[in-house]
Amino acid sequence: MGQADWAELGSSLLTADVARGVTNGIARPNGGGSFVWGWNTLDSTVTGAHGLYVNLTGFTPTGSGPTIPDGGTSMRGAVRRVASPGNTGFSPFLFACAQGGPPSVNDEGYLLGLSDADPYRIMLVKGAILGGINPNYTASQILGQSSAQYSMGDALWHHLRLDAVVEPNGDVLLKVFHNDLVVHALDVPGSYDWQSVPGFDAAGIVDDVLQIASGTPPLWGGYCGFAFSCAASLNRRAAVDGLQAYRVT
Repeated sequence: MGQADWAELGSSLLTADVARGVTNGIARPNGGGSFVWGWNTLDSTVTGAHGLYVNLTGFTPTGSGPTIPDGGTSMRGAVRRVASPGNTGFSPFLFACAQGGPPSVNDEGYLLGLSDADPYRIMLVKGAILGGINPNYTASQILGQSSAQYSMGDALWHHLRLDAVVEPNGDVLLKVFHNDLVVHALDVPGSYDWQSVPGFDAAGIVDDVLQIASGTPPLWGGYCGFAFSCAASLNRRAAVDGLQAYRVT
């Protein structure tokens, strides 16, 4: 996907607050290209988020409800929390079903990424993009998390995949996968081995129309993309690479 395939989320933080863009100043994942997309916070007083969403035909939005037979999306990419002067106050993530038209960082979506903690976890939450992957969400907002915890010192890239499919009755089925980049490099898509993330239900998480799982109605259709959230912390850094978006039926 090229630069023209992405658009900035509304109300994103300004460049004076968060530097962003392609760089080779961050070590690339196995099989990564010449650059990765990265962020670095420049203002210790600012709390907010910056992100991009897919603006291709068929993804704006991805379906709109249970009457849409292809009302689903699969957002994939490698995500990393980069060594920073402090190890909390930021989180990078993928998102799907972001509401709004076009979406902004204030809109709600399903967010899959690396939690704002040290050690951190892979976590799926339902909430505003602005809030990022915050482990302080209520139990109903945290839809799943990895059983494993990871240290910032490990400098790990996590190749993640979030499938969000609207079922005929209006439930949204969410499935979370990861691919081991040490064995299956980013530049060989045909070799990817998508496995359920330990700690997540392999059968998927159902955000149901009865609002039992999350306490709020499921999110239909919407936009997918990637983002970075920060909370009043200077020089917090993260990166993404190998981004892919698919329609799911």
